Order: sequence, then C-alpha cells, then structure tokens
Amino acid sequence: MDILQSIILGFVEGLTEFLPISSTGHLIVVSDWLGLAQTDSNKAFEVIIQLAAILAVIASYKERFSPKYFGLWTKVALSFVPVGLVGLLFHHQIKALFSVEIVAIMFIVGGIIFLLTEKYISDKPPQVDDINDVSYTQSLVIGIAQVFALIPGTSRAGSTIIGALLVGLSRKASAEFSFLLALPVMAAASGLDLISHYQDFANTSFLPLIVGFIVAFITAYLVIKLFIRFLANFTFVAFGWYRIVFGALLLLLY
Repeated sequence: MDILQSIILGFVEGLTEFLPISSTGHLIVVSDWLGLAQTDSNKAFEVIIQLAAILAVIASYKERFSPKYFGLWTKVALSFVPVGLVGLLFHHQIKALFSVEIVAIMFIVGGIIFLLTEKYISDKPPQVDDINDVSYTQSLVIGIAQVFALIPGTSRAGSTIIGALLVGLSRKASAEFSFLLALPVMAAASGLDLISHYQDFANTSFLPLIVGFIVAFITAYLVIKLFIRFLANFTFVAFGWYRIVFGALLLLLY
C-alpha cells in the first residue's frame, strides 16, 4: 500500500464510520477500486484506522468521561452486550459474509428501512433528546438492533440509529448514542483483529499506517461535529436514498 492509497482509505474510514452508510462496505468497495487485495497486512491497516476513529469519539466527547456519567456508560455497556455475544460466537461466519454483492444488497435494504423509519416517526415527537435520559430498556433495544450491523453493508451507525429512532430518541440523541456505543464495539472488534493479525504489522510499512491513522482521525473528528449540526435541520432521508442508489450501482457494476 502506498501513501496515496492510505490517505484515500483513511479518509473513507473517517468519513463513513459514524454516518449510517457502512464504513466496512465502503472500505471493501474502495479497496477493490484501488486494486488492493484483502491481504492480512491490508486488514491490519484497516484495524489501525478504525482505532483512529475511536480516538476521534473520545476527543469529541471527552467531557462524558467522568464519574457523573456512570449511569450513561452502564446503558452503553448494556447496549453492547447483544452484539458482543453474537460477534464472539459467530466471528468466523461473519467474516465469511464479506463480499461486494452482500454489501450492495444490504445498502439497498438499509436505505429502504431508513425511508420507512423516517415516514413512521415523521408525526411522532421524540421522547428523548438528551442521551442521559435514555432508559435501560431503550438501551437494550438499541443494542439488539445493532446486531444486524454484523452483516456487511448494514452499517453499525445505521442499525443503532434506526433502533434509537424507533424507541423514541431524537435524531441528535440517536446519533450521539451511536457515537458512544461505537467505543466498546469498535474496541472489541479491533482488539480481536489485532490479536489475529499482530504478526502482520512486522511486514507492513509504518509510514502508510501513520498517514492513514492521522487522516482517519481528523476526518472522523470533523464528521462527528458536522453530522450533529446537519441533524439539527435535516432528516436521514438523504442517507436512505444514497444507500439505495449506491447499492444499485454496485449491483450493476459487479
């Protein structure tokens, strides 16, 4: 992998990780367009840029890391349990699902679900606008919804946001809870991948890793800030249509 490729992939990871459009799906597609095979060293690179996205969340919500938010983090932990159990039990089977065709189909399915969800909640005022007010029951339902994100192309952010919208969170609260829930999920996934691919870092050039990490961090940090501003004035409809169009193009091209 050269520097330009690492910049592109770092940008794609940072741009898509916290938007409901599937970072994994985009990385698979963009890597394919760049002619990068899914080698062990390239998978190790993806682990590193995912860690950069985790740090972007920590930097964006650093004030939440204090004892007074203990209740919030117990709810985040509860939301993590379903995907943690399923991911641990079916890790290898999930990895076997990774293909452009499955990504394309799930892009379209997810887009349709977003459009239907927006229609369903259009005349229903949100019950929760502050993530500190999320109940344990709502947290568990959001966690169950997140399990669907294990299918490539579904989007972790997308599944958690849809689950949050359906249990009464506002668009802003749904996105913010999704950001925080990304921490245990991505840390666990990255940890497993690091254990699996740690030996591959010895065969990887560190300059592309460093460049990709920096690009992913900066991009993810900016996207988190801009996404919250976007949701103050707009719905998720645009993301639903984007997913449908992008998925259809993938099916035509592949």
